[in-house]
Amino acid sequence: MATATLEKKDNLGASENGDDQQSKTLVDNNKGGIRTMPFIIVNEICEKLAMVGFSKNMVNYLTNQLHMPLTKAANTVTNFNGTSSLTPLLGAFIADSYAGKFWTITVATAIYLMGMIVLTLSAALPHLRPPPCEGNQVCQEANGSQTGILYLALLLAALGSGGIRPCVAAYGAEQFVEEDPRHPKKTWVFFNWYYFALGAAILIASTVLVYIQDHVGWSLGLGIPTIAMALSIIVFLIGYPLYRNLDPAGSPYTRVVQVFVAAFRKRNIPLVSNPKFLYVNEELDASISTDGLLHHTKQFKFLDKAAVVTEEDGVKSSEKPNFWRLNTVHRVEELKCIVRMLPIWAAGILFATSNAQQNTFSLQQANTMNKHLTKSFEIPSASMSVFSMLSMLIMIVVYDRILVHIARRFTGIDRGINFLQRMAIGFFISILATLVAGFVEVKRKHAALTDGLIDSPKSTIPISVFWLVPQYSLHGIAEAFMVIGHLEFFYNQAPESMRSTATALFWTSISAGDYTSTLLVTLVHKYTDWLPNKNLNKGKLEYFYWVLTVLQALNFVYYLICAKFYTFKALQSQKIEHDEGVELTGQV
Repeated sequence: MATATLEKKDNLGASENGDDQQSKTLVDNNKGGIRTMPFIIVNEICEKLAMVGFSKNMVNYLTNQLHMPLTKAANTVTNFNGTSSLTPLLGAFIADSYAGKFWTITVATAIYLMGMIVLTLSAALPHLRPPPCEGNQVCQEANGSQTGILYLALLLAALGSGGIRPCVAAYGAEQFVEEDPRHPKKTWVFFNWYYFALGAAILIASTVLVYIQDHVGWSLGLGIPTIAMALSIIVFLIGYPLYRNLDPAGSPYTRVVQVFVAAFRKRNIPLVSNPKFLYVNEELDASISTDGLLHHTKQFKFLDKAAVVTEEDGVKSSEKPNFWRLNTVHRVEELKCIVRMLPIWAAGILFATSNAQQNTFSLQQANTMNKHLTKSFEIPSASMSVFSMLSMLIMIVVYDRILVHIARRFTGIDRGINFLQRMAIGFFISILATLVAGFVEVKRKHAALTDGLIDSPKSTIPISVFWLVPQYSLHGIAEAFMVIGHLEFFYNQAPESMRSTATALFWTSISAGDYTSTLLVTLVHKYTDWLPNKNLNKGKLEYFYWVLTVLQALNFVYYLICAKFYTFKALQSQKIEHDEGVELTGQV
């Protein structure tokens, strides 16, 4: 077995490659920038109008129009949201490996549009839903074909979301060329305002669209976002000449598996004492390291064996290695980046589980309460989420314009606090949200008991729906800290060639949270009487909220431990010499 060697690149080839790269950068710099934002963000806004315009009110649609039992309807909502947050893994793979972000977004939006068309038709055509029922009449639940059409529409929408969600945020951030990738200043500002635009879209969907659905009709309430989705495709395509498009760098999933396989095949060889003797090939990694090569880290040393050169590898300076036997340090570090992010990813699951209750049981609480804003105007139950969105939007502005500048004086960090600290604040506030929700449910049931309405699930309890404002507002504030911090964490700490995949990881944590909610609701409904199908007044919803509070508190401790020992990505800028250019990203 030969000692490990360091691959040297050919100087002439490096010079030519550098010239080509510089030329490409100059061309790219003439595109992108702030002028592309309206074309890109409008696509995501329309997706949110469609998604939120239905999902916020989906429980009411399923129970009132399709006559589903409450727990089945709640699980349908969380399963749909979970699937919509899981499919981004597929969309990210296609974008990063083959199609690129532009074409992935375009095709995914078209698929989403087909789903919205089917959904609108199912609401508009009487034979695609069961007959209405009045008073105490036994309601006929939707039959198999009617439910099947609904699920087809939801599946198309979920697949469309899979291409839009992981790509739009990453594609928008790619339009900004950072002067120094180690100190990204433009992208974290972009994520704040990107999420602000989404919040504004959610706000419109939660008010205007929900009101139309409840008081005008579901066909119009779903038809409006369908038309908006069609227009978004046109607007997005118009902006094509302005976009900065990066070529796909090959399958990131394949590279991850290759490193695993190479390390396993060399599991019996000793590690090298000096990482400088691990395999490096800057030319080979040029297409996946335009921001700079990843510097070697000491964690997960077993994976370093994938970069140890042996006689069996037979690598020469002019040859491309067999990646199933030998990988560069950069490719090994790509995998290490993903592995390091997984514990932080897992911490976001219970946060999403808590957040999911706003669209299910909090909505059912609102249905039983006095919703009069004035004597003649009632706020729709699904519009209560407007308070979550308003608090989130206000907090984003306050954070960006005030808190960042105050924190910067104490921390010296350009963004005020790093994203791990920002997420911690969000986790803590989310604990308070479910704690408060439990006490509000106690008060709601007490009001029902006082007025003798415990056995009248369809009667309005004389307690204002605005008692729910604190829990909705706390969820919104928590989201402004945790969700944006989480999204920024994945984009910043992921290898540059895996940014769509990393954004997909963000959505999969939400997916896992929705599926966890489904599991919890199913288990609690099966083994307790806390969540009855017909009469929420006879249940113990507050216990369910407090179980979530305890689980989140334990999750918060787990997150603090993970954040304490997290190692930031070490990036070597291409503009700086190897021995001077290593700096940790995310701490600036």
